[in-house]
Amino acid sequence: MLLSEFADGNHGPGKIDFFYLPIDFKNRCNRGYAFVNFVNYQDIISFHELYNGKNWKNFNSDKICDTTYARIQGKEGMLRRFENSALMEKDDEYRPLVFVSHGIDKGKREEFPMASNNRPHSGSK
Repeated sequence: MLLSEFADGNHGPGKIDFFYLPIDFKNRCNRGYAFVNFVNYQDIISFHELYNGKNWKNFNSDKICDTTYARIQGKEGMLRRFENSALMEKDDEYRPLVFVSHGIDKGKREEFPMASNNRPHSGSK
């Protein structure tokens, strides 16, 4: 839902190459923040102007968007951060989304790289 709101605002796949919305597994609701990596840092400006300080359209919530820089930067850094996470043993719907960053397939969904410890993913097809 959140990713579709970003796409409607011209900030979806193609502009971003990593998206993760952490979920509280107990109540199956998002935790109120997301990790988004932009292919081109200049797109952050229009994203910030469109969303920062505003309510989310697709959620029945009073939460306000607050954009901040993450401690870990870049698609590769985010992939390394999550590759050996227990999160990767969860169903696909709970895992980060990764998109092709450049070239003819830019914006297309790509599989999350296999973890370096080669654990099988329970939700894999």
